[in-house]
Amino acid sequence: MVIRQIKLFYRSKPRVLGSIAQPTIFLLAMGFGFGPVFDQVGDIDYVQFLTPGVVGMTLLFGSMMNGTSIIWDKQFGFLKETLVAPVPRPHLLIGRCLGGAITSMIQGLIVFSLSLIFLGYEIAHFGTLPLFIIGMLLVALLFTLLGTVIATQIDDMQAFPIIMNFIIFPMFFLSGAIFPIENLPSFVATLTNFNPMTHSVNLLRGIMNLDFTVGNLLNVGILGVLIVVLLLIGSPMFNKIET
Repeated sequence: MVIRQIKLFYRSKPRVLGSIAQPTIFLLAMGFGFGPVFDQVGDIDYVQFLTPGVVGMTLLFGSMMNGTSIIWDKQFGFLKETLVAPVPRPHLLIGRCLGGAITSMIQGLIVFSLSLIFLGYEIAHFGTLPLFIIGMLLVALLFTLLGTVIATQIDDMQAFPIIMNFIIFPMFFLSGAIFPIENLPSFVATLTNFNPMTHSVNLLRGIMNLDFTVGNLLNVGILGVLIVVLLLIGSPMFNKIET
């Protein structure tokens, strides 16, 4: 299942280009557009701040949309063939999600590489790259699971992207990916604290800035707990899909 998800990704050239183009436009437009404004304020280097956030955005969008493959497979009968295989259905769920997470991570690495080349993003220490990749995989797995769990309950191919956008954009804009969230109103700050994307962006940003504090360990713990919870919720949902 992992290999199949990866092959489906790289064989669809429009999907590959589209999944990379959107975050790249965000990265370049906002990096060059808002970078000078933040430089004048002098509080932060905006490129250093923005890059982990846009990488997190790439993982969020790419991972959540992986649920589309379940609806596609239900429509065209492939899911029926996999569900009658003599293997536990949770294994199929994990395989699909792990494959989707890896494809999203590849997209994130491409966007990260572009920030190094075109925006001049500076890595605090190259030894953090393996940790950064592990963090990306953790984030991608979480949101792939979330998108897949939602997709198990939807049969309409056209409705799924609408629902995903309704969920994704508030999570993205309330995560601190593109602007600081320290001085937000208390109500909005509470929403950001309960937003898993906030903890994802903080984790990626903390790894690249060598900020290995208790807060970042807490981010890892929160993401790990959410992954386990989604597996516990998603397994019976995946089990109930009609063959």
